[in-house]
Amino acid sequence: FPMEKRLDDFDYRHQTTITKRQISALLDFNFIDQRQNLVFIGPPGVGKTHLAIGLGYKAIEAGYKVAFRTAMALVEELELAEKRGELKKRISLLAKNDLLIIDELGYLPMSRQSRYNLFQLVNSLYEYRSIILTTNKDFTDWGEFFHNDNVAIPIVDRIIHHSHIFMLGGESYRLKEKLTN
Repeated sequence: FPMEKRLDDFDYRHQTTITKRQISALLDFNFIDQRQNLVFIGPPGVGKTHLAIGLGYKAIEAGYKVAFRTAMALVEELELAEKRGELKKRISLLAKNDLLIIDELGYLPMSRQSRYNLFQLVNSLYEYRSIILTTNKDFTDWGEFFHNDNVAIPIVDRIIHHSHIFMLGGESYRLKEKLTN
């Protein structure tokens, strides 16, 4: 993980669109056992990454294999593997994890090949492994994000088919902290 974020440190008083009870209910990890996904949608700074990493740490403590990638790092990793003729091998390695956390999908544009590679990964994990995805884009905006490419609908379809979706709102933690200091 790029940083240590624990669920015990999450401020539910600031983030009122999700409750501690909702997150605690996920700690039995049935969503992983049942190969379901979690999607955290919301503007920057509202705790999406904190929750994803916190759940990732708890999953590791419970004995699950977990990988974390920012969306851009994942795209670059898949692109490099594709150029080397090793895309299937890279996807197989990522699929050895019980849970893949993809952080910040939708913040930066992707090339057509990158979108295709991401589709290949999501398709390989579909009903086989779990994904936690954080994004600032509502699913209705994914067509635009994916340049109305024919991979947008299949990616969204596979991610949301077996998923728990959490819409987070409110002000940015970071902005609020900066303004109060």
